[in-house]
Amino acid sequence: MSAEILPIATPRETRKAMWRLLAQHPGRLTLTIVVLLAASCCGLAAPALLGVMVNIAASGGDVLSLLWLAIGLLVAGGLGALLGILGQNLLARICEEALAGLREEVFAAAARKPLAQLEKAGIGDVVARVSGDVEAVSEAISGVLPAFTSAAFTIAVTLLGLGVIDWRFAVAVLVAAPLQVFTLRWFLKRTAPIYRTVRITEANRTEQIIETVHGSPSVVALGLGSRHADLVAAASHENIGHSMRGVGYLTRFYNRLNLAELIGLSAVLVVGFWLHAEGAVTIGAATAAALYFYRLFDPIGLVLGQFDELQKAAAGLGRMFGLTMSAGRTTARPSPAAADAGIVLDDVTFAYPGQRPALHGVSLTVQPGERVAIVGTSGAGKTTLAKVIMGLEHPHSGTAWVGGLDSAAGAPAELHERIAMVSQEVHVFSGTLAEDLRLAKPDAAADELAHVLETVGATWVETLDDGLDTSVGAGGHQLTPEQAQQLALARLMLKDPPIAVLDEATAEAGTGSAHMLDQAAEAALAGRTSVVIAHRLSQAASADTVVVMEQGRIVESGSHQELLAVGGRYAHLWEAWNSSLSRN
Repeated sequence: MSAEILPIATPRETRKAMWRLLAQHPGRLTLTIVVLLAASCCGLAAPALLGVMVNIAASGGDVLSLLWLAIGLLVAGGLGALLGILGQNLLARICEEALAGLREEVFAAAARKPLAQLEKAGIGDVVARVSGDVEAVSEAISGVLPAFTSAAFTIAVTLLGLGVIDWRFAVAVLVAAPLQVFTLRWFLKRTAPIYRTVRITEANRTEQIIETVHGSPSVVALGLGSRHADLVAAASHENIGHSMRGVGYLTRFYNRLNLAELIGLSAVLVVGFWLHAEGAVTIGAATAAALYFYRLFDPIGLVLGQFDELQKAAAGLGRMFGLTMSAGRTTARPSPAAADAGIVLDDVTFAYPGQRPALHGVSLTVQPGERVAIVGTSGAGKTTLAKVIMGLEHPHSGTAWVGGLDSAAGAPAELHERIAMVSQEVHVFSGTLAEDLRLAKPDAAADELAHVLETVGATWVETLDDGLDTSVGAGGHQLTPEQAQQLALARLMLKDPPIAVLDEATAEAGTGSAHMLDQAAEAALAGRTSVVIAHRLSQAASADTVVVMEQGRIVESGSHQELLAVGGRYAHLWEAWNSSLSRN
């Protein structure tokens, strides 16, 4: 199982959150309850009328009276069925609308979560919450919850009807209750943990499938198909194993419910015989009481039996609500030490789990409008520093102020209004080129899109047959790595944040396109506070300040010329860089 799954709401938190969702439309909810209650009352008429018919037949009454009672029986049954269907549809609609809103909230909450937390939890956990968990809840809402609610009303009204005939019938019915309650508690206690585990193992299975599919080129090239198939099979078998444990408990659960029904019906028949022998009730009343209890078989079985499906839905809801409830718990704390477009790192230390510190006592100030280049060998801590600035990783000690906000404690949405990042790996989203660009600014006009593309040197757009309407991404026109980077830089310009971070954004460019991408980055960063994780030292040479890192520490800082004059670590890196260029 994943060591750091995303938060899961407690049962109490889940119930409160679900009630808040359903109570958003109090008028419709009240109407639904009234309709379901009316349907249950109509259902009471059938046993009552049959009891009267038995009395008339036993006393030799006229056929016409029996005919009118039969008509009343049909009318009550038909009206009850119609009202039951209407009530269940009303409840299903309310719940489905609430679920649709919750699904959007879950997806939005996942998008707001720190990237590092999502990576640690695994993409499978997120996918399972917005797919498998939603499906489990949707099935319960559309098929189980309306029938469950209708059955609960029927049970309550029928018990009231039994009490009206004679209170001793109600007592007889309750003889079965202890066994039913014990059976339900036994079932819930053993299956609740199982269903939570089933949801988690399903997320692990999804994670394994996604990793196998995404890495299919490497899997095929290295001949690892059988191994990955075994991993998927192992994850599936683990999930199925937990599911089958739940099925085993479910079978035993229904067997015990059948025994409780036998005990209850026997008690009602014995009480009816005794009361009729004593002259306390008529044969028709005793018949009605037996029919009332027989009528409870299905709703009681449904209510108790559907706890199985409701538990699965509750497990899914807990995972969904856990994500939405944790998304907005952080609050931004303003810093007097950082200007609105500045960056201040104060004695920041960070280490990945089980590893030595990737950052150790890092202090750095980037003034508004200043461009700082971070250089160093692989593993020096450059990318980790960028993640801390972006709020993707939180310092273990020290503080990172970005645009006046604590990057660890600030709300991600507010932080990302002030800072944006272009990384080495750029994703081209499926859709038209214009739609891809408008992800950064939905209301951007076509001429604005054309302007930013021109600014970053993306002249290749003019060669496309459909221009901005060309489909890109999966199934569309495939962009080269250089074109994808230009697209990302254009999105950065459209978003127009005061602070930008480039994490080796042009590192993959070939020699021929390196200069082009450097110019594109210069244009995109113009006028912004920027931190550039520089793979090529040509990017450092044009920065206002160059920061050299080694083993998670800052070892040098100054302008390009100052550091060359010192003849320290940066000067050696610069010499090695130029030597490699001359050899090529």
